[in-house]
Amino acid sequence: MPAITFHFWAVKILTTAMGEAASDYLVHTINPYAAVGIGTFGIVVALAIQFAMRRYLAPSYWFAVTMVAVFGTMCADAAHIELGIPYAASASICAIGLACVFAVWYLAERTLSIHSIVTWRRELFYWAAVLATFAMGTAVGDLTAYTLHLGFLKSGLMFTVVFAIPMVARRVLGLNEVIAFWFAYVITRPLGASYADWLGVPQYLSGLNFGRGTVTISLTIAIVLWVAYLTVTRVDVERGEATLKRSA
Repeated sequence: MPAITFHFWAVKILTTAMGEAASDYLVHTINPYAAVGIGTFGIVVALAIQFAMRRYLAPSYWFAVTMVAVFGTMCADAAHIELGIPYAASASICAIGLACVFAVWYLAERTLSIHSIVTWRRELFYWAAVLATFAMGTAVGDLTAYTLHLGFLKSGLMFTVVFAIPMVARRVLGLNEVIAFWFAYVITRPLGASYADWLGVPQYLSGLNFGRGTVTISLTIAIVLWVAYLTVTRVDVERGEATLKRSA
């Protein structure tokens, strides 16, 4: 896993925004079932590459996170559009799913720290939790924008404030590191997605109407350049990093 620095949070938010824009662009541009097929193929390939790694490498890790962002968005949107499940219900279902992943992970490993991910099993738990956070965050973001009528910009600003809470609480109140991390991690999803929607959707939906395709390409370029920087400089590699996927 990468070191949790400014770079981590910046790229994480970019991937959440890109996943939202890319998912919406594909679903609205081509056959929705074909779009989901592309998303499924992408996440399978990305996770296969990630699990083949013996140590942290920025390109494989962030490729996996990006494809989880796209696929997680598709899952949450499909629950609402295809199945007619209200955003409040889908957000609650995803939250329960995430809680279950955390519970089973903790019972099995006695830790939820990403710094302890040195086995296949722990990494499986990690990616299951990541996928659940993306699906839940997508539903929460749409809930505030549509159901609560805040719109995308106000939602983004609200989630920006909420995102800062665990970091401030960690410094001022000594909030547990693991709790602070996962709290902030969950919020990055609706935060990035809200801004991506604000930039991409038409004005009648309270957006700037740059287009989902344009937003997707712009964010993809930003992610590629940032990950290239991380790959070259290795500023996000933990010192004394343990080799991943040792036998459990």
